[in-house]
Amino acid sequence: MERDDKEVLSRIVSILEDGKAVDPVVLELQGLTTMTDFFVIAHGTNTRQVQALARAVEEGLKGGLGIHAHHVEGVTPGQWVLMDYGHFIVHLFLEDKRGYYGLERIWMDAPRVSP
Repeated sequence: MERDDKEVLSRIVSILEDGKAVDPVVLELQGLTTMTDFFVIAHGTNTRQVQALARAVEEGLKGGLGIHAHHVEGVTPGQWVLMDYGHFIVHLFLEDKRGYYGLERIWMDAPRVSP
């Protein structure tokens, strides 16, 4: 993991922890897919928290590091928010949606990394 990756991923995890996100994890997908290098996955306890987490990540990366999302979807329903930053993708779920879609199971060959 490059220094810049570590800084950005650490910032995201810190923002999520500050927002009381549950079980944030970072999966390294380099060498497993060409779509992105990292997934950051976490969940909230209700839709308002998921929406607030998404806003906090967006504002924290934009204001703190000058990084803008290429695409964000799912904020209004607040059940699964996908934030595509190209090099990394942030997935914010409600707990039942996280379990149902099981990204950690699908990508179980991806190592968990500590930013």
